Amino acid sequence: MKTSHSFVVGLGFGALCTLIIYFLFVRPQMGGEHSHDQGGADEPLYWVAPMDPNFRRDGPGLSPMGMDLVPVYASDNDSDSPGTIYIDPNVINNLGVKTAPAQTMSLQVPINTVAYVQYSEDTLVHIHPRVEGWVDTLYVKASGDYVKQGEPLYSLYSPELVNAQEEYLLAIGRGNRNLISASTSRLKALQMPQSAIDALDKTKQVQQTIQFNAPQTGFVENLNIREGFFVKPGTTMMSIGALDEVWVEAQVFERQAPLVKSGLPVRLQLDYLPGQSWQGEVEYVYPSVNEDNRTVSVRARFDNPDYLLKPNMFANLTIYSEDDTSRLVVPNEAVIRTGRQNRVVLDKGEGKFKSIEVELGLITPQGIEILSGLEQGDSVVTSAQFLLDSESSISSDFKRMEVAEAGADADDEQDNEPVWVAAEIVELMAQERMVRMQHEAIAEWEMMAMTMNFSVADDIDIEQLQAGTELHAQIVKTPSGPYQIIGVHIMGSDAHDMHGDH
Repeated sequence: MKTSHSFVVGLGFGALCTLIIYFLFVRPQMGGEHSHDQGGADEPLYWVAPMDPNFRRDGPGLSPMGMDLVPVYASDNDSDSPGTIYIDPNVINNLGVKTAPAQTMSLQVPINTVAYVQYSEDTLVHIHPRVEGWVDTLYVKASGDYVKQGEPLYSLYSPELVNAQEEYLLAIGRGNRNLISASTSRLKALQMPQSAIDALDKTKQVQQTIQFNAPQTGFVENLNIREGFFVKPGTTMMSIGALDEVWVEAQVFERQAPLVKSGLPVRLQLDYLPGQSWQGEVEYVYPSVNEDNRTVSVRARFDNPDYLLKPNMFANLTIYSEDDTSRLVVPNEAVIRTGRQNRVVLDKGEGKFKSIEVELGLITPQGIEILSGLEQGDSVVTSAQFLLDSESSISSDFKRMEVAEAGADADDEQDNEPVWVAAEIVELMAQERMVRMQHEAIAEWEMMAMTMNFSVADDIDIEQLQAGTELHAQIVKTPSGPYQIIGVHIMGSDAHDMHGDH
């Protein structure tokens, strides 16, 4: 009993010391809040969570951690708002803090998409016969063969061409100009080469097979014939495509279509040629949307003198769209993107910084558009902002980062040590093993007196905890963030302390 009584007296003395520290050092730094309580003339603008200044509500309530929301008034000094931290100039230099202004500018929005190379249809020629016949000799043997303009492709035996030659010679023999003109027109209509017509004029001998030559220089594609094949009008015998320049077609999403127009610069890159790129421009934007994947086709043209760009090759195409709209932009490195929230660290001057939530717009290599949260001219941190954000996100008005002193490491370790605090249970949530508890100020953690939720350790008899119970509670910060009660001593009870091996 004597030991227990001494323990209670010690706890009471510790609580008294805590209150003295709180009123001498902590409370004065929160003078703005209490001045409103006394004056009462100003109405709060909004209410914020003590541990998360980005959590705002229009009226009083509880934060996600179960703490009472703190009112913010119009007359409050913004530099003392929740989440603002102060850093000594020496610390700023040691951390390498750099800043950049938020400024309005136009962005060049890059659209990255997958494209494929194909022949330029301006130079793609398909070879079809205009008469029936048999392929007598085939001079090209496989798709991909390179041919020059005028080189032989194939020779064809066609009874129709033989008859047309005989009619031509008969017209020449009669000397009838009208017949000669008509028979000559027929030979040309049947696509008989001019060289074969000249030979017919010279030799006056009918040629049983006619040789057909390449109409242009290029590569043979779609070779669909072999020697001896019977062909007729409409048969696709082969195609010849020039590769001195190629088309590159890409698809952009429907939502990106308004940003794309003819004449925009583009850059082409290939996986098999790393480090090499081709510059071009958008030549044509197709007028329809693909109903299957909701994309719009875009075509660009590239010179290809070395034939490095090959048809059906996949490529990466970047379209640099123009943007005439003035947007508020910050550097990419200034934005902290967590997946659920986007933040920047605002430099408020005189060593004061605050992490604030921002809404993002366009994201480009030039910078990131800010839709809300900043104004033109605001200075944001671009280096060491993660450390500042971590400190600002968990700090309240009186939290500060000072010059490192001897024993600072020991203080950090002490912050993670369990502490005893006088408290009163406001509400019991037995099923969740939680209590809502009003506790006094905790000087060791620089935490003001407040009401918040605590989880209860499994080895504590939660049935002895009831609403209205006054006690001393041993609490600790858990790695996951919430606070937990790991030991209790109920006021006025002679029972032994309830706590586990913590």
